[in-house]
Amino acid sequence: MNSGILLVDKPQGITSHDVVARVRRAAGTRKVGHAGTLDPLATGLLVLGVDSSTRLLTFLVGLDKTYEATIRLGVGTTSDDSDGDVVRVDDASALEAAAVDAGIADLTGEISQVPTTVSAIKVRGRRAYDLAREGVEVELAARAVTISEFAVTDRRAAVHVGDDGAETPVLDLDVRVRCSSGTYVRALARDLGAGLGVGGHLTALRRTSVGPFDVSRASVLEGIDVAPALLRPTEVAEMLFPVWRMSAEQSVDLGHGKKVAVDLDDTAGPLAAVTPAGDLAGLVSVTGGRARPIVNFPSDEVRA
Repeated sequence: MNSGILLVDKPQGITSHDVVARVRRAAGTRKVGHAGTLDPLATGLLVLGVDSSTRLLTFLVGLDKTYEATIRLGVGTTSDDSDGDVVRVDDASALEAAAVDAGIADLTGEISQVPTTVSAIKVRGRRAYDLAREGVEVELAARAVTISEFAVTDRRAAVHVGDDGAETPVLDLDVRVRCSSGTYVRALARDLGAGLGVGGHLTALRRTSVGPFDVSRASVLEGIDVAPALLRPTEVAEMLFPVWRMSAEQSVDLGHGKKVAVDLDDTAGPLAAVTPAGDLAGLVSVTGGRARPIVNFPSDEVRA
C-alpha cells in the first residue's frame, strides 16, 4: 500500500511544510499534501495525503476541528500568540469568572471573525504574514465561522514579566474549542481579551481532531514508518461519505470515466464508489439514475 491518508502528531517549533518535507523523504515520493496547516507554535493533528490519496484532501479541508488551547488574558501581541511582540499589558487580576464566561458565550455559535493579521491569507496575491513582517498595514475582511464549543477546562492566576522586569497579574485559561474550518483560535483569544477590556493571546495550541480523525491515531514524526501508518482510501472515504458498492462491470465502466446506470436517489454530495474487492474506485455524484465520476483513483490501484 503506497497510497493513503497519514495522520501525524506535529511537534512544536516546526512548520507544517517541514512535516510534509520529512514525510516525502520517509515515503520516497514527492506526492504528499496536507488538509490544513498548523502554526509552528501549535502541536497536534495534521492530516496528510500520500500519492493518489492526495485527491481526497479537497474533501477533508472543510471538516470541523477541535483544539485544546491556553489563552492568556492581560497581554496582547502582534500575532495574537506568544510568537509575536507584546503590544499591550493590562492588569487582569480584577476579571471575574462570570465576566469571562459571558465573553466566551458571546464568541460561541455563529460569529463574524476578523482573521489574525499574521496569517496565511492572501492579500493581493501575497501572504498576510509576509506583508505584516514588512511593516505593511493589512486589513483582512471578517468571515463567518461557527464555534460549536468554547469551554474553559481550567483557570489560574499568572504573572507577566516585562522586558524591564515589571510584573503584571494576568489570567490563564485552558480551553477546548470545536469550530468550523477557517476559524482562527488566536483570533478568539484576541477578541475575548478585547471584549473584556484587556489584551489576549494564545500561549499554547494543540489540534486534537479533524472531522472523524483523532490525534490518538496519529503517528509521531520522528522515525516515522509511513506505509504501515497509512489509512486506506476506502476506510477514509467510508468515514466521510455514503457508500455505493459496485458490481465488477460497474467498476470497469466507472474506471473508464463512463456514467453508470444505478438504482440510487440523487445525491447532494459525493458517494464513495467501492469495488467488489473493497477498493475505492472514486467519488461519484448521482443525478437522474446515473452515477457520474467526481474523482477517480488510478486503475492500477483498483481491483474489480
